[in-house]
Amino acid sequence: MGRHFEVRAAAMAGTAKKKSALYMRASKEIFVAAKSGVPDPASNLALRSAIDKFKGQGVPKDVIERAVSKAAGNDDQTAYISGRYEAMGPGGSMIVVDTLTDNVNRAYVEIKTVITKRGGHLASVVFNFTETGVFIIQGLDPSQVEETLILNDIDVWDVSSDEDGVIQISVAPTEFGSTRDQLQALGVEEFIMAEIRLVANDQVVVEDEEDLRKLKEMLELLDELQDVQAVYHNVTLSE
Repeated sequence: MGRHFEVRAAAMAGTAKKKSALYMRASKEIFVAAKSGVPDPASNLALRSAIDKFKGQGVPKDVIERAVSKAAGNDDQTAYISGRYEAMGPGGSMIVVDTLTDNVNRAYVEIKTVITKRGGHLASVVFNFTETGVFIIQGLDPSQVEETLILNDIDVWDVSSDEDGVIQISVAPTEFGSTRDQLQALGVEEFIMAEIRLVANDQVVVEDEEDLRKLKEMLELLDELQDVQAVYHNVTLSE
């Protein structure tokens, strides 16, 4: 099973609109995680994971702290509901959209509108994805990383690196916390990515230029919707 995937570089968001969408995602997910237990990442593993995830996407410290403080204050009774939408897109693409919303009807209508107006339709496709714990780090030796994880009985699916020294690690999602702890013990202070995400089992290339244009537009618009937390797809996209 291939473990490579397209990294959504939210930290490199080039517009105020994209940054606003990213910060909203971070605020909601961290708020929900903090509400699920004590608002302290040292004692709340879900909160710690959410903070690590969005730090890796370049979310500023003050955005994270405000979300935790909001949850700790107990003065916000907003109830967020998680959801998942699956679709076939242009050129044989498959898309999965995860949401966190206080208005399910709004989320459904907005997501369906973006997808159908760009040649897609709702359909079951999640079978082509596997939930995976993904870490991207830099500054360590890949062989040492893999050996350390295996010696600590972590279910490692893949460790790969590029010419710039960036290491991508894929593990079973149940091993996410243990992997993070081992990497930090090796000296990792900040993660480029640290999250549990869906990874496509098989990647496709969309050859038709018009289909590719529609797909890229669809992904960008979905990523900017206020209720969307994550967008996954099975397409190899060139930079």
